[in-house]
Amino acid sequence: MSEATTEQLTPWLGDTEMTAWRAYIVGSALLEHRLNRELQLSHGLSIADYEILVSLSEVPDMRMRMSELAAGIAHSKSRMSHQIRRLEREGLVRRQECPEDGRGVLAALTDKGMAKLREAAPSHVQGVREHMIDLLEPDEQKTLGEIFTRLTGHLRSIE
Repeated sequence: MSEATTEQLTPWLGDTEMTAWRAYIVGSALLEHRLNRELQLSHGLSIADYEILVSLSEVPDMRMRMSELAAGIAHSKSRMSHQIRRLEREGLVRRQECPEDGRGVLAALTDKGMAKLREAAPSHVQGVREHMIDLLEPDEQKTLGEIFTRLTGHLRSIE
């Protein structure tokens, strides 16, 4: 296919669409960077570490399959394995063999991990409020939640 034909078939972004796209890309990168930096400086955790600890704290027995954990927070299995290894060295999580399936591996939150999460949560939530939530009106918060729920559903459905 020639370059001219490809250009004719591509529905280029209009001004409003491009503004929305670029604002999302830059805003989300800056927000994640800021929240990550705050967690690192205050608690020695990355935002990815924090999300792992939160996910484990929210399930029964505070443990889950590594593959489910990776899917739940949109990490690759290899990235999840690396992060769990690091968190395990710090004593915040431990790996366990899955009792129902000897091939499966569980990540389990330790008491030390729960203590670290309880220590970090208030300042992290304060950062989320300060850098995002409190900048939005309640109807904007609802709309944003609906938009990203739809995007997440779409992207998970095409994996």
